[in-house]
Amino acid sequence: MSVTKEQVLSVLAGVQDPDLHQDIVSLGFVKEVRIAGGEVDLTIELTTPACPVKDLMKRQAEALVAGLPGVEAVRARMTANVSAPRGVMGRQPVPGIRNIVAVGAGKGGVGKTTVAVNLAVALARKGARVGLLDGDIYGPNVPQMLGCENPPEADAEKRIVPPQAQGLAVISMGMIVPKDQPVIWRGPMLHTAVRQFMRDVAWGELDYLVVDLPPGTGDVVLSMAQSVPIAGAVVVTTPQDVAVSDVRKAVAMFRQLEIPVLGVVENMSHFVCGHCQERTEIFGSGGGRRMAEELGIPFLGEVPIDTRVRAGGDEGQPIVAASPDAPAAQAILDLASRVAAQVSIQNRRVLEVTRTD
Repeated sequence: MSVTKEQVLSVLAGVQDPDLHQDIVSLGFVKEVRIAGGEVDLTIELTTPACPVKDLMKRQAEALVAGLPGVEAVRARMTANVSAPRGVMGRQPVPGIRNIVAVGAGKGGVGKTTVAVNLAVALARKGARVGLLDGDIYGPNVPQMLGCENPPEADAEKRIVPPQAQGLAVISMGMIVPKDQPVIWRGPMLHTAVRQFMRDVAWGELDYLVVDLPPGTGDVVLSMAQSVPIAGAVVVTTPQDVAVSDVRKAVAMFRQLEIPVLGVVENMSHFVCGHCQERTEIFGSGGGRRMAEELGIPFLGEVPIDTRVRAGGDEGQPIVAASPDAPAAQAILDLASRVAAQVSIQNRRVLEVTRTD
C-alpha cells in the first residue's frame, strides 16, 4: 500500500519552527508533496534562506516521512520566500525592498559600520538578495570597506544605479562627494538625501536592505523612521560600561520610534592570541549580553577582535568574504542567521496582529 499525501502532512506536523513556535504545516511552509511509488519529494519554503535551522528541519522532515510504511526514499528541497512587514501609516514601503534592517549604535568607535558591511555580505552569501545603504552622510566609510568608490551611473529613468560589490547593491554619499570634501549640511538636506537614497535608487528586488546608520540619535534616524517601514534595528556595542550605557539610549530611541529592536551585537568582545590561544577580554566582558537580558531583547552574539577584520576593511575585502573560516567571520555568519530569524519573527507578529484586528 502506497503512502498518501495526508499521511505525509500528518507526520510533517511534527517538525516545529523553533523561532515561530509552530509546525511547518500550520505555517504553510510545505508547498509541494509528490509521491511516486515508494518515493516522496517535498518542497519546504522557509521565510529566509539564512534560516539558522534549515538543515536540521530538512533532516527532521526526511526522517519523519521515511518512517512511514511503504516509503523507500525521501527528498526534501528547501527553498525560501523572504517575508515582508506590512506598511504602517505615514511610512510607505520602498518598491522591491522587502525588509529594511537598520544597524545603529549609541556612540561611534564600536565597529558599527564593520558589523553592517559584514552582516550584509553574510546575508548575501547565505542566498539572500541584499543591498547596503550607507546612511552615515557625514562619515561614509562603506565604499572603502567594500572597495567600490567609483561614482554610480543613472538609468534611462534618471534613477541612481547602485554599484555591485561582494554580491551587494551599494549606495553611499562617499561615491558621490569627492573623498576629501566634507559634507556640511543641515537637517532638511539630510532628510532629502535619505529620501533620495531610498526612493531614487534602482535597488531592484531585495530581500534585505541593510542600512548603516550614523552613530547617535540624530536627523538621519528620524528621517528614515518617519518615511519608510523598518523591519527592525540591530544595535552594536562593545563590552565596556560606557558603550553599553550609550546603546541603552539607542534602544530607547528605536522603541520610541516604534522600530522593533532585533537584538544586540557585542563587537570586539575578546581577543584570542594566535600563538598561545589565551583569551584576553580587552574591553571587559559580557556587557552586551547583560544589557540585552535587562532590556528584554535578543542577544545576537559576540564578535571577537581579529586583525583581519581591520585589514579587510582597509583593503575593501570584508572578513566574511576574505576569510570565511576565521572565528570573527563565523560569528558574523551566525549573527546573520539570527538577524534573519528575528526579522521573520517580527513580520509574523505583525501579520498575526493584523489578522486579529
